[in-house]
Amino acid sequence: MSYTTTPSGRRLRRAGALVPALAAALLGACSSSEPPAAAAGPGAQSEARHYIKVDSVGVDGEGLQGTFPGRLAFRPGAMAAAGAPFAGRVLSVEVHPGQAVRAGAPLVVLQSAEAADVRTALAQAQARLAVAQDLLRRQEDMMGRGIGVEVERYSAEAALREAQAEAARARQAAALAGPGAGERLVLRAPAAGVVLAIRAQAGAVVAPGGEALVELGDPGQLWIVADIPERELRGLAPGRTAQVRVPGIDVPFAASIDSIGHAVDPEQRRMPIYLAFQDKAAGAGLTAGMFAQVSLAGGPRGALTVPSTAVLIKNGSQRQVYLQGTDGKYVARPVRTGVARAGRVEILEGLKEGDKVVVQGALLLDNEAQQLL
Repeated sequence: MSYTTTPSGRRLRRAGALVPALAAALLGACSSSEPPAAAAGPGAQSEARHYIKVDSVGVDGEGLQGTFPGRLAFRPGAMAAAGAPFAGRVLSVEVHPGQAVRAGAPLVVLQSAEAADVRTALAQAQARLAVAQDLLRRQEDMMGRGIGVEVERYSAEAALREAQAEAARARQAAALAGPGAGERLVLRAPAAGVVLAIRAQAGAVVAPGGEALVELGDPGQLWIVADIPERELRGLAPGRTAQVRVPGIDVPFAASIDSIGHAVDPEQRRMPIYLAFQDKAAGAGLTAGMFAQVSLAGGPRGALTVPSTAVLIKNGSQRQVYLQGTDGKYVARPVRTGVARAGRVEILEGLKEGDKVVVQGALLLDNEAQQLL
């Protein structure tokens, strides 16, 4: 048995070294008037009966099935993080990994001089705002009694607008510090979820712009991400159903394609697809990062399929099969193939249901053909 290798690295089996005497007998019986065809006479067919097998082209009622690697991941928006809004020092960590917390629950307590400064600035801005409001009221009262001066009322109005703008800026800055007074700052959960990671410890110095101190995830917002080879993408669309198995959990989960990625990985030549559990309760007990096996239909129902061994490759790219005619001769037929998996190939053009195709020993009929392994 000899092999060659395609530019992509896949191995091709050649017929040149396969049962030489039998191949010669079959090729000698071919009709010379049909160069691309090989027709075996009764004598050669008798010699080859143990090596050649013929079967009818069938219709796959369920669609070609494939199993692909996948993983569980959080949906977009299902994760949240809490970081330090001001420079400070960690006083205590109030949660532990795996703990379920509600929105607003305390996560980390910090000591921050910057937090104290913005709170002080807010108090001062509010005091100046109160003075400006009182000054404008007095000026308006005096104008109402006819003893006020118009220019002084305009000045009071300008001072009030300035105080209002300053107070608004101070409130925005102080909102990052949250309620409280002084240097004590409590980081709270922005959303309900489970604590995934903690990157804070008592005594550590933290600063804004660094990595999140606590990460949260909502376990009820999981989906499955599967990586599909680009050659298998034809026919995949949102809504197609699938079965998902997670190692260690011997129960299949029903899922369906939610969306399909828009960029193929240039190295692995795979496209991510995203699947949602059909039953929202199915994800109970599962965790992001778990491996999964995703089985889904890769081709439309009703596709014509033949065993992979029936398809030969000529001239590096042309696909063909050998048909058995009513006279017992074998004739080459060019075909266009689709997806291939689980030992079968989808036939898009060139055959019809019921055609008799050589599914075993096809290499004996053409010593120049190759068979993709």
